[in-house]
Amino acid sequence: MEINAKSIKRWSVIGARPTFGQAVLDLASREDRLMVLTADVSTSAGLDRFRKQYPDRFLDVGIAEQNMMGIATGLATEGLCVITTTFAPFQSMRCLEQIRVYQGYMDMPVVMVGLASGIYHSYLGNTHCCFEDVGVFRSIPNIAIVTPADCLEIIKALEAAVKYEHAVYIRLPEGAGMPVIYKEDYDFRIGKANVLRKGTDIAILANGRMVNTALEVAAGLSINNISAEVTDFHTVKPVDEGYLDSIDRRSLIVTIEEHNVHGGLGSAVSEYMMQKENRPRLMTFGIHDFFPHAGDYASSLEQCGLTTEKIEKSILKGLGA
Repeated sequence: MEINAKSIKRWSVIGARPTFGQAVLDLASREDRLMVLTADVSTSAGLDRFRKQYPDRFLDVGIAEQNMMGIATGLATEGLCVITTTFAPFQSMRCLEQIRVYQGYMDMPVVMVGLASGIYHSYLGNTHCCFEDVGVFRSIPNIAIVTPADCLEIIKALEAAVKYEHAVYIRLPEGAGMPVIYKEDYDFRIGKANVLRKGTDIAILANGRMVNTALEVAAGLSINNISAEVTDFHTVKPVDEGYLDSIDRRSLIVTIEEHNVHGGLGSAVSEYMMQKENRPRLMTFGIHDFFPHAGDYASSLEQCGLTTEKIEKSILKGLGA
């Protein structure tokens, strides 16, 4: 795909799912082995153009996510490059046993794409939200977990995932009009975090839509003479241990994620940093182990303390500023 200012803006406007669909269509023109499976979500996943253009490389299994993972594994054993997609709670939890055996134990490199992760669809209730998926997959060997920050990173993550030696779960953010984090092409590697803003006092690690929030928080902290480094920690597993080693002398590490604080980015960072003798304090921002009430995205973020204002206020309080 041609990456320039115009295309990046267009992807931002149309949002994550249509961008994903365009990325798959482009990938198919370069990868003859590509096979895409969905569980009755071809339109929702932005895959209708792919379905019409490559009907022999597209399979809709219906509302049968568990079967989808079995079929995907069979295709992968024949050397095909397989992508599966459905909504995040169904991609991650409805077929968890199958994924544990096929992608974990059998180590089959299927790219699993979870649509509408986090709490964006909280107005539909918690059955349509998904803030447990990272914690679930982190406990299974041989699965990488990637949460892109914007639409360009969705494209970069997908291209990297189909070449990865193990299974990859891509946790798509949701909504049209997504903020642009990356304004030009860049080097994306699974397991390698990207520093977006340099800072010397504290380090803020975020992924998904929360990367934009982290940049806003850092800008607000600078007014209080606090220099905050912001890093797009898109890969929760495997974590970028080299980057974590480089920030172990900061006064504070902050993680921000649209996921339960148990089992997600904050847990991954904590588990690694706790092995160090002299480690900085850690503050974790996410969903604090409860089910938010149904509401629009803005009100859900407010409930979970994931607004720029609340995060900034908490950090200042934690620093005694």
